[in-house]
Amino acid sequence: MEVEPRRCTLVTGPASSGKSLFAEQLAMAAGRPVTYLATGPQRPDDRDWQDRLQRHRQRRPETWQCFEVEQNLAPALLSCPAGQLALVDSLGTWVASALELSSDSWNGRCRDLLDTINRCEANLILVAEEASWGVVPATAIGGLFRQRLGQLLQDLMPCCDGAWLVMHGRAIDLLAISQPVSPHHGP
Repeated sequence: MEVEPRRCTLVTGPASSGKSLFAEQLAMAAGRPVTYLATGPQRPDDRDWQDRLQRHRQRRPETWQCFEVEQNLAPALLSCPAGQLALVDSLGTWVASALELSSDSWNGRCRDLLDTINRCEANLILVAEEASWGVVPATAIGGLFRQRLGQLLQDLMPCCDGAWLVMHGRAIDLLAISQPVSPHHGP
């Protein structure tokens, strides 16, 4: 896979679409030292979660550094030096870990992350779930997750010079085939 180096690349897709695998392939092709920043919780009593984590661990090259950062994503990004690539997997679990925050606290957390991404010296690959293509969530917390993740992804796009949508094991270069949606109405 030939890939141009990017400053910040967003890779999204639905569950089990291949987005993490594609992001890992992009990281391998970049030819830089990789730091893998895992945002998910440990959940030692959840066998399915542990199996999923194990599959991800087995795929990663042994030369990659891996840090389980959970909610501490922003400080972890700032610790990644220039010349390195940081792969964040995933923003969905980062959002889910903070659903109890008030709107003001959440918005501050997002501003902090966006500021950190702009200041981070390492190249970045950010993995995120697409959560709003299915049925409207039956619970308020599900709706809050969908709204917060969707807004975060829109807010991240101006920081990204690469964007991929992965579905059914296929990656689509969004910047090559899309146009930005303007928040303004009229001519």
